[in-house]
Amino acid sequence: MSKTRFPGNAALAPLPAVMVSCQRKDEKPNIITVAWTGIVNSHPPKTYVSIRPERYSHDIIKETGEFVINLTSSALTRACDSCGVYTGKKVDKFKKFKLTPEYPENGEVSCPMVAESPISICCKLDRIIPLGSHDMFLADIVGVYIDDSLIDEENKISYEKASLVSYIHGAYFATGKKVGKFGYSVAKKRK
Repeated sequence: MSKTRFPGNAALAPLPAVMVSCQRKDEKPNIITVAWTGIVNSHPPKTYVSIRPERYSHDIIKETGEFVINLTSSALTRACDSCGVYTGKKVDKFKKFKLTPEYPENGEVSCPMVAESPISICCKLDRIIPLGSHDMFLADIVGVYIDDSLIDEENKISYEKASLVSYIHGAYFATGKKVGKFGYSVAKKRK
């Protein structure tokens, strides 16, 4: 097999396409589209988003120390993409894209979740790590809200129903087909 050399950030895929919501006190909430995100630690639960310093949401998150990662379903793909094209300096993205700001019932953060998102992850900033083109906002996960329709009889998340969207080198793809589970490759077959 022959291989061609590519830039380092072009190969890791898929990435989640998410809408990150944030809000300064007494201002309208904002949403930024992000694909540079993921889990970095289990205990305590930590995540990150990486955002360019020139983006409107960058300073909001830096000042408030909180944000919400809202996972995108297939039905939200157009809104997610649009939130990455328009700036919150000029556009009320919740209003323009018919999204509903919903504040966490337990008050983990004071910025809203996107009500239409199947899964919203409330985050408190731990630290900012300047990396070059982007700053990484490393955060503690302080609350997770999941659409009730995604919780199965065993109280587990039914991700295949969520139709979550991933981002692969400029394109969006819906997930949903289960092809295995952790440890299935070494599990003993039942008789």
